[in-house]
Amino acid sequence: MDKVYSNMEGAWSANEFAALLRKFPEGQIGIEDNGRLVAAALAIIVDYSKFGDKHTYAKITGNGKFDTHDPEGDTLYGVDVFVDPEYRSLRLGRRLYDARKELCENLNLRAMVAGGRIPGYAAYAGEMTPAKYVELVRNKELTDPILTFQLANEFHVRKIIRGYLPYDSESKAYATLLEWINVYYDEETDKLIGNQKSNVRIGIVQWQMRATASLEDFFQQIEFFVDTVSGYKADCVLFPEFFNAPMMALVEERSASAAIRQMSAFTEPIKTRMMELAVSYNINVIAGSMPVYEDGMLYNVSYLCRRDGTVDEQYKLHVTPDEASYWGMRGGDKIKCFDTDFGKIGILICYDAEFPELSRLLSDQGMKILFVPFWTDTKNAYQRVRICAQARAIENECYVAITGSVGNLPRVENMDIQYSQSAVFSPSDFAFPHDAIVAEATPNTEMTLIADLDLDLLKDLNTSGAVRNLRDRRKDLYGVSWVKKTERDDELLSQGEERQPSTKPTRRKVVAAALSTD
Repeated sequence: MDKVYSNMEGAWSANEFAALLRKFPEGQIGIEDNGRLVAAALAIIVDYSKFGDKHTYAKITGNGKFDTHDPEGDTLYGVDVFVDPEYRSLRLGRRLYDARKELCENLNLRAMVAGGRIPGYAAYAGEMTPAKYVELVRNKELTDPILTFQLANEFHVRKIIRGYLPYDSESKAYATLLEWINVYYDEETDKLIGNQKSNVRIGIVQWQMRATASLEDFFQQIEFFVDTVSGYKADCVLFPEFFNAPMMALVEERSASAAIRQMSAFTEPIKTRMMELAVSYNINVIAGSMPVYEDGMLYNVSYLCRRDGTVDEQYKLHVTPDEASYWGMRGGDKIKCFDTDFGKIGILICYDAEFPELSRLLSDQGMKILFVPFWTDTKNAYQRVRICAQARAIENECYVAITGSVGNLPRVENMDIQYSQSAVFSPSDFAFPHDAIVAEATPNTEMTLIADLDLDLLKDLNTSGAVRNLRDRRKDLYGVSWVKKTERDDELLSQGEERQPSTKPTRRKVVAAALSTD
């Protein structure tokens, strides 16, 4: 310390070191060379809300007594870092900061904060403000012996403080307030049971389209796959878009548009059955998508049936030209990021995955896994979904699971052939599979796919990936926002709550009740 701070009052007293070691020994880290201390990082824990961003070094350290240390605090405060001048250029400072970050994570602290000197500013004080100097250092137009190092260690500047160290003539008494965010911080107290998982197991069903004799027969097919996937202790199971298309063969309408409207009468009983299966098999069920006919309009809706008994829904927003011309289908007007017991997820139905704005909106709400149930009839149609899904995984730093149906339905107009190869995609970086494919099904074969997803890898990617798509966005130049507020925004209940069914009987409910007795 005497060597490093020869122009700033030199080393601390022995009592000051003793006080720090007595209060927080784990936070004092040193590097030795054959028994000789050559570098050190000193820290305390504080409740940062008690000090705020305008604190001074003397205030936050208790004038060197360190009675501000609070074991129940939320922030690791960097008191000092120094390296013997004879041992510089060995990246010892980086080693110390890496150790501090690990300490911060293991103690579950929100962040690491420090006041950083800017000794290079003295040479420019007559020609620019401290803010301009910091900006030039950040842009690598200038180099500061301390700030450049701090920025290279993933700190960001919260603000500039005046009077932080009044005797620091090199910095003109200015300092940068630096912060490193602990992305693993869990502000919720750990529960004995029911903590959110960092490793998630998902199951997807590559569904075989086949003729079905009745609704009960169809239920048996659904339960078989829910049972199978839940047997692997999966957290959720995903079905394809329009997986209930075999029910269309049970209606007598010849016109495609009339047939799908009659088929929508099956949606409510199927949804109810899948809600029951979700609870009884202890697995979250993403019920692909099914047609819904309400208020004289036809929609395509995916249901999230949680294993706690709640249900939510995502309407398909973009209908294809084929869906519009054959069926007169309409697009929904709301997108939602869903809370589940294994993290935040999004659901985009088929064509919706080909519009990057939607997944970006979900990503901004914290989505970690995107589920894409699809229906495609040809390989080139499938490739559009697949390639776009892979792009969504990379640009949003999330996992994407896609699944469709296979086989054929000879008696069902406009849904008679299918093409699918279900898959789970990851971002593309060293921690993930080399081809960014976590798992992949055999094309055009009925099967299930089970995949384990490590959500912590997404946090690492966001902070230290080879590229960081989310952090490197130029928000000063562009952005994505939801521009239309609709009546549906007010009608839909909050996430995790089931929409209350109407007590008034409707034609659809009457037909559904009759069909459920077959």
